[in-house]
Amino acid sequence: MATSVKLDDDLKDRIQNLANAQSRTAHWIMRKAIRDYVEREEKREAFKQDALRAWETYQKNGLHLTLEEADAWLAKLETDEDAELPEYHV
Repeated sequence: MATSVKLDDDLKDRIQNLANAQSRTAHWIMRKAIRDYVEREEKREAFKQDALRAWETYQKNGLHLTLEEADAWLAKLETDEDAELPEYHV
């Protein structure tokens, strides 16, 4: 699907310069930039929605880990130690 985007001259020049430097077309640069942006924003939105669901669950049941508990668990994982997630508590 063709889409039209209005760009100011400065941005068009910057895109063209980048395309020339990378032996790509300006079209390729713009498609990649849009794809990368959309993927990044989708991940950011998914993270935000996960956080909101976790907050809602916490508000309903009060179950949680303290920062110290979570940090100790993550430290074990970083050293490849088998570590089970601590039990949530009120």
